[in-house]
Amino acid sequence: MKKQDFLMKTKLIQETFNDKRKIKCQIPIQNLKLENHIHQEGSIFITENDEIIDLELQLTNFTEDELVKYVELAEALYETNNKYVSIYIICPNTVNICVKECEIKSEAEFSIKLAAVEENPAEILLNIIKNKIIKGEILDNEDLYALSMMPLICKKEERNYFRKEYFKIINNLN
Repeated sequence: MKKQDFLMKTKLIQETFNDKRKIKCQIPIQNLKLENHIHQEGSIFITENDEIIDLELQLTNFTEDELVKYVELAEALYETNNKYVSIYIICPNTVNICVKECEIKSEAEFSIKLAAVEENPAEILLNIIKNKIIKGEILDNEDLYALSMMPLICKKEERNYFRKEYFKIINNLN
């Protein structure tokens, strides 16, 4: 992961969730060797105390099924490291939260926090990628995946705009 991406994501964690723990590094979720059925799309970080932070982007309504998915992930991450797990979920304020805050019984030690933001997540991703291009940075697989997902994470009426931006960027890559 590029240092700029790491700094941006850690700042997002600190400011959005008021988490002041020092983050050492990000580790690819594939390195954790979780079972295939476990949700594996977030960004996983390790703090200086070897605790785990998972940063997620939630683009669909937050239902009971979504909560179960994140609880399962938190338990799997806890079992892997036997350290406290924080699942942080950022969603646009257009996402409906369909579950109430409640205590979750588990042998694992974890917390799950949601934050609704005003910004359009597709626009945030597009700006990050455009800034990388302006600075002459090479787009990695994570960037290309984010680009391809933009039409799926925006409002229906914005899809063609984000598809066009995706096509422009892909066509200009060397």
